[in-house]
Amino acid sequence: MHEVSLMENAVRMAVETARASGGARVHRIRLRVGAMSGVVPDALRFASDMVCQGTPAEGAQLEIEEVPATCWCAHCAVEFATPDFLGECPHCHAVSGELRRGTEMELASIEFS
Repeated sequence: MHEVSLMENAVRMAVETARASGGARVHRIRLRVGAMSGVVPDALRFASDMVCQGTPAEGAQLEIEEVPATCWCAHCAVEFATPDFLGECPHCHAVSGELRRGTEMELASIEFS
């Protein structure tokens, strides 16, 4: 389960950022996770308590924004949601290989004091 190491890195970055800004406690960690990232949000939630234990982020609330996969149709000049990497434009039915969103796994924000 690579989500444990992903949470370890997110917590480490949150704690380092808080400390660098004079903070002592991390209260909230907000992640953005794309549908095509290969990351399972529920597994991140499961790992969060364990990883935060004994750190300045212990007890921090974890928020996960799930980002849907979105492709771009150059012919129609529109973005559209897609269930996979090669989406079919709902307007012209051309297959798009340009995935614009949905692969991200990022630390979006933290709250600390």
